[in-house]
Amino acid sequence: MLQTASIIGLLKTLLIFILVYTIIKYLMRLFAPLIVKSIAKKAEAHFRNQSAPKQPTQKEGEISIDKMPNSKASNNTVGEYVDYEDVE
Repeated sequence: MLQTASIIGLLKTLLIFILVYTIIKYLMRLFAPLIVKSIAKKAEAHFRNQSAPKQPTQKEGEISIDKMPNSKASNNTVGEYVDYEDVE
């Protein structure tokens, strides 16, 4: 059975879309500030936990090395070093 579109059906569909859009827009005006506040509180707590000063585990005057320097091993397969002089 083939159905054709009617003006009444089109108007009902448009009315439903406009009604749903209006309801969502109204609800977002009510709930958006609450959502933004909760997100801001979570971000603040996250940043506060990150920036909290850590208690030192060492005694005063004690020295510790956190990172060892990279050892640069020479690569002998590159070639021979030739000393040169500038010729004028």
